Amino acid sequence: MRRSSPPAPRGAWSNHRGLTDGSYQDEALSVDYFCQDAKTAFEAKCEAQRIAFAPMVFQACRLLRKYGLLEQVHRSGAVGLTLSEIVSAATLPPYGVKVLMESGLGIGVFRLNEGRFILNKLGYFVMRDPMTHANMDMVHDVCYRGLFLLDEALEQGRPAGLKTLGDWRTLYEGLPSMPPHVRQSWLTFDHYYSDQAFPAALPLVFADRPKRLLDVGGNTGKWAVQCARFDRSVRVTIVDLPQQLDSARKAIRQHGLEDRVEFLALDLLDEAQALPNGYDVIWMSQFLDCFSEPEIVSILRRAARALGDHGTLHTLELFWDRQPNETAAFCLQQTSLYFTCIANGTSQMYHSADLLRCFAESGLAIVEERDQIGQYHTWLKCRRS
Repeated sequence: MRRSSPPAPRGAWSNHRGLTDGSYQDEALSVDYFCQDAKTAFEAKCEAQRIAFAPMVFQACRLLRKYGLLEQVHRSGAVGLTLSEIVSAATLPPYGVKVLMESGLGIGVFRLNEGRFILNKLGYFVMRDPMTHANMDMVHDVCYRGLFLLDEALEQGRPAGLKTLGDWRTLYEGLPSMPPHVRQSWLTFDHYYSDQAFPAALPLVFADRPKRLLDVGGNTGKWAVQCARFDRSVRVTIVDLPQQLDSARKAIRQHGLEDRVEFLALDLLDEAQALPNGYDVIWMSQFLDCFSEPEIVSILRRAARALGDHGTLHTLELFWDRQPNETAAFCLQQTSLYFTCIANGTSQMYHSADLLRCFAESGLAIVEERDQIGQYHTWLKCRRS
């Protein structure tokens, strides 16, 4: 006998007439401003449920990857695996495997074919894609616990979630002393994007053959090393917090570049600390987004004062409004919440108009710019106005 489906409860999926065809009877959804929304009402409500369960989705995908279940199903190819076959090779207890695999079905990383689990494209990218890994590990290791305090961060204008990692004013002060796996997730996230952009940026920065370059916010020294290799005559000074310079010094020693790379400890949140003069190029990569707009103006004014008559400031930034696709913009817009809750409580990934306004207020004129450097970055070359 064929079993009939029970009626949907009132107040759930059936509480609005015409939901499945996109018409919605609520007065709030009948106004004109919804006309430009491409989603039907049913699609929007479905997506809202995925948002409601997003923490579960995130952790399930992370653990399907961690425990090798995605890999296990992938190796079976189009044949797939039964649940009992997956359990027999898994390191988790049968119950743990079952709930993760069934969660994966709902998420869409797997599909079922006659009782056998087969990997979907979504599961493949969760398993293999370096960008997904960099973003996921950063969110889990650096942000996840702290984001519970996002409301507190927004209300108070401070990184309320940072205390889940340590007792520091900003994340950057504590980065060198974080647990190794947390620091590595942060560095992998940071370097994933800059590593793509640096090769494309080097010819632009060295087009005027600078002899002295000031690398502001030099982090682990990766840019300084690439500059020294690109032009054997250039001398580089790395500017960063004292705690950060230890990592840069180690990298410079490893590459045997001590004779051409120097170090200067500065806290640019202290407006009394000036940038040194006498450099042909001042370089800032993924640096200005670590500060609020008033702090950016202060830093850029000091950079303008430090530039000689022929000196140039080069910046490499990620603007969410200049991305090649909606997903890239989405990633940057969500990364802003990391700055809000974890990093410093005041900065974000900026719309280009906001940062360009800061340049103008600082007495700097943009003389050249280029988007999609390494796919996602914008390169700006500036002189004193």
